[in-house]
Amino acid sequence: NSRGLKMSNLLLFSIHVALSFTWVSDESAMCSIFLDIATEQPPLKRTPHDPITKFQLYKGHTFIGEMCRILPQQSKTLEACNFNTSSPVVMIIHGWTLDGMLENWIWKMAAALKIRQRDVNVIIVDWLLLAHQHYPVAVKNTQRVGQAIANFLDWLEEFHQLSKGKVHLIGYSLGAHVSGFAGNYISGSTKISRITGLDPAGPLFEGVPSNHRLSPDDADFVDALHTFTHGHMGLSVGIQQTVAHYDFYPNGGTFQPGCYFKHMYKHIAEYGILGITQTVKCAHERSVHLFIDSLLNEDKQSVAYWCNDLNTFNKGVCLSCRKNRCNTLGYNIKKVRTQRSKKMYLKTRANMPFKVYHYQFKIRFINQIEHRKLEPSLTVSLYGTKGDSENLPVRLFESITPNKTYTFLIYTDINIGDLMMLKFKWENSAAWTNLWNTVKTYFPWRQGDINPELIVRKIRVKAGETQHKVTFCSLNTANMNLQPAMEKIFIKCKGDRGSRQNRRLRNGTKI
Repeated sequence: NSRGLKMSNLLLFSIHVALSFTWVSDESAMCSIFLDIATEQPPLKRTPHDPITKFQLYKGHTFIGEMCRILPQQSKTLEACNFNTSSPVVMIIHGWTLDGMLENWIWKMAAALKIRQRDVNVIIVDWLLLAHQHYPVAVKNTQRVGQAIANFLDWLEEFHQLSKGKVHLIGYSLGAHVSGFAGNYISGSTKISRITGLDPAGPLFEGVPSNHRLSPDDADFVDALHTFTHGHMGLSVGIQQTVAHYDFYPNGGTFQPGCYFKHMYKHIAEYGILGITQTVKCAHERSVHLFIDSLLNEDKQSVAYWCNDLNTFNKGVCLSCRKNRCNTLGYNIKKVRTQRSKKMYLKTRANMPFKVYHYQFKIRFINQIEHRKLEPSLTVSLYGTKGDSENLPVRLFESITPNKTYTFLIYTDINIGDLMMLKFKWENSAAWTNLWNTVKTYFPWRQGDINPELIVRKIRVKAGETQHKVTFCSLNTANMNLQPAMEKIFIKCKGDRGSRQNRRLRNGTKI
């Protein structure tokens, strides 16, 4: 893990900085560029159409579809492209580009949007000529493109009665901040309905005032997905701070499953030397595929939970849906405006569909060896009405001390239905076995005193997705001791109060 972390730091620094900032010779020059960006004023409203920013209406229903260019201020092009002014508009806005070409994810997202809502106008905003620049130059160009989009939307509203309240901007990386500028620059009192930022770019946007980046003020509702916020020397590819009403941090937002640097050799074998870039791009672009997943897999929507930080979430204490504390990631999000940004956490799979099921476990361990801390390797198996999920690792963030209650998060990609039974196991390691055999050899008369042992009487479980609470009791009440290489079965306790609460949940009664 430490080696992978060092590689990630090296690659982040060498790829992102070397490719992006090679022409900036010293720190003072970088500061000068930053100040230029922070103080630059937006272009004047109602400027003539910017020909470099292209608006392409997606015409197909496949992953590679035909496009029809709409020219602002030229209504005939709307008719020629069969643009429906009574239908909603979704605009897809790409980010910084190394090769000057539109990436494949754009067609996948456009097709998924058309599959989900056939009458929607999907517009791909092509600003490749302005994005295919040294990174700081591309950053400065985001304001120019945002102004072009604002002018385009003002024209549609003024001359074709298409309200901005029917517009959804989806921006990836630098495109997220382009969306923010567009929302900031539009005319009139009607805001853009929604802006979705997909891993908004971090460098030169982290920590700047809200009017110089994507922010909650840029639309009626703003949501953001943060998938590659791992930082090195003050830089991270994706922005770390909150920029929306709801900010989602899948798997903590730093790295994503399947994108670790141990997979770099696989990427090199598939893409050649560009495989290094693919490794970095994997986590950054995961935000895009999470959103596409929300469009294509309506029956497997990922749920996230409001929490102060990742460590607290990993303890399982944030799995509440009361007062909008949980929400759906992606297209189907519940659009609730909040006074302060909410940081939302969830776990995901490495592949689509990304959904997993979250459980909070609460256990009071009774340590039989007083004044001694234990760090056992524990697993739990879940058995439900629809399926089973076995040998899930228990991640405790502190040693087990006597007579203390611990909470932790368990998650699985299997929908097991209602949880009916648990199997708790203390895994035995070879190192521990050798040590224990040595202890028994030298201190045979002390075996009963020093044998590591835990007693677990009850396990309380809360399912995040259903909000059901269940208490489990040991099947063998005569012997509740748990030792290395031993497993214990737990079943629903008789007269479990959680079962009554769950029935009230199903009947729509507040608890």
